[in-house]
Amino acid sequence: MIAIRAAVIVLMLLTLTACAAEQISSGSSGSAAVSSNSSMSGRWVLSLPNAPSCGLEFAGAPGARAGKVAPDGGCPGGFYMSRRWAMEGAALLIIDDESRPLGQFKSNGARFEGQSTAGTPATLSR
Repeated sequence: MIAIRAAVIVLMLLTLTACAAEQISSGSSGSAAVSSNSSMSGRWVLSLPNAPSCGLEFAGAPGARAGKVAPDGGCPGGFYMSRRWAMEGAALLIIDDESRPLGQFKSNGARFEGQSTAGTPATLSR
């Protein structure tokens, strides 16, 4: 009788643990990672139609709403002048050294989608 109760309790605990683990893993999708400001740091790839992609290195403290950008040479659409990034509401802005915006993006899953200030569609992805 005691062995059956112990087995039932162990089975219930394993079931509850599996349910909790499933909720945690499904709650940490790519969109949650991107929308978190702490995830901006690191290398992102900028893509524009009919142009070669380039890398942008984002820097900033965890949880920061702004930081620096270091572009690879030859970024298209004027993004080679990128120097800073800033989150304004839900929008990510990439800004040049004269505080002019170069592009605006919104989170879409595991990447950002938006456009340059000239209206060219652009994406940022890891």
